[in-house]
Formats: sequence, structure tokens, C-alpha cells
Amino acid sequence: MRRPRHKTGIILAALGALWTCAVCADIPAARKAELMHLLDQDCGSCHGLTRKGGLGPALTREALAGKPAVMLREVILHGRPGTPMPPWNSFVNEQEADWLAQILLEGKTDAH
Repeated sequence: MRRPRHKTGIILAALGALWTCAVCADIPAARKAELMHLLDQDCGSCHGLTRKGGLGPALTREALAGKPAVMLREVILHGRPGTPMPPWNSFVNEQEADWLAQILLEGKTDAH
């Protein structure tokens, strides 16, 4: 039996809220600050210091609207073969990549 689409959307939104809470729970504040520095400086060197694009595409909340967080996590961890986007899995773990994806999707500019 198929569920009505509006119920599926509600379920996905609830799961997303739970996922967001779980992502932030175990990352120490000092590490979050390091990750923000990485996002601002390292990612910013290609995506622009204001995240509005450069060599790489924009990473603003508007540009990422509708993109699944899990897709962003995978790009952060494994890069994009055939493009200048490198994998960052030697610098960040899965939980940290999830946190960075959430920061990008929310358009946050600090770790709080």
C-alpha cells in the first residue's frame, strides 16, 4: 500500500531533524572551530571565501537548497572524480562531514 506523499514528506522532515541533532552531539567545540576554519580557508580557496563560488560552485544555502545532506557528505569525503574537488576523508571523518554538510545547508558562518 502506498503512503500519501505528504506523509512521506513529514516522515523525512522528522528524520532530518533527528539526524541534525545526532550529527552535532559528539563533536567537541574545539574541533568544530577547526572544521569551520577548514571550511572557510580550504574550501573557500576554491568555492570562494564567501562561498559564492570560484573555481568550484557556490556553497551558499540558496545554491545548495534541495540537495540531500548525504550527497554533500559523500562529496566532502570522496571528492568528485574528474573535477578539481579532492576527497577530504583524510582530514575529516563521516560525522564531521555530516556536520559540515549541515552547516552548509543551514548557511551558517560560525560553529555555534
